[in-house]
Amino acid sequence: MKQERTTLEVIAPTVEEAIARGLSQLGLSQEQVEVEVLDPGSRGFLGIGSRQARVKLSVKAAGEAQASVRSDVSGAGTLEEEYPTEAGMPLGQWDEQKALEVAQRVVGELLEKMKVQARLRVRIQPPQEENAQPAVWVEVQGDDLSILIGRRSETLNALQYISSLIVSREMGVWVPLIIDVQGYRARRERQLRILARRMAEQAVLTGRRQVLEPMPANERRIIHLELRDHPDVVTESIGEEPNRKVTIVPKRHSRRP
Repeated sequence: MKQERTTLEVIAPTVEEAIARGLSQLGLSQEQVEVEVLDPGSRGFLGIGSRQARVKLSVKAAGEAQASVRSDVSGAGTLEEEYPTEAGMPLGQWDEQKALEVAQRVVGELLEKMKVQARLRVRIQPPQEENAQPAVWVEVQGDDLSILIGRRSETLNALQYISSLIVSREMGVWVPLIIDVQGYRARRERQLRILARRMAEQAVLTGRRQVLEPMPANERRIIHLELRDHPDVVTESIGEEPNRKVTIVPKRHSRRP
């Protein structure tokens, strides 16, 4: 029987950034994968109407399965990447203590420019998956900080991305950075995991695929990871940004012609 290829789907501001991050996650050179541009993205006008690029990397030779993949409806592994890299920014080791200091200063200055009063706590988050890097975690605490989260966490994700770029440029290498506001990401992750299990039960009970609400890539990724080992369902992402969403499909349904 023909073996399914392992694939990696990555979303980033440009095609080049998406390819670079995907190769880093796979630990492979570009010659070892086939690259398919699913969406070249668009910069829009003054940032309005912009759309991120999306690429899929397929490993040419059969390799060891990664813990960080999920099964899509065809059975091949897919992962949506949460942290895009900056174009031209090298990947490599970085000084953790210096990164903590730079991150605290950068995020603090950005919040000051936004006229937001808050307290910051920074720490190193160990790698959560095989072959992943540690990340700098910045916890923002204060009164009435909901303005920093925004609809579908759009404001928070934008702040996180801009901060990542600035920190990485100062460090000279790409530094994964996560910003949380008053424990929002941890609460949201718990909610999404509960939602994933409940909708998986619904899919199995009804025999019908369950389509979730549109979510950003990092939230879709939580759904995929929560259900990647589920015995009775598989997950896939459908649609285009910013309305891309997760579908939970009963396995017996996914095998139908």
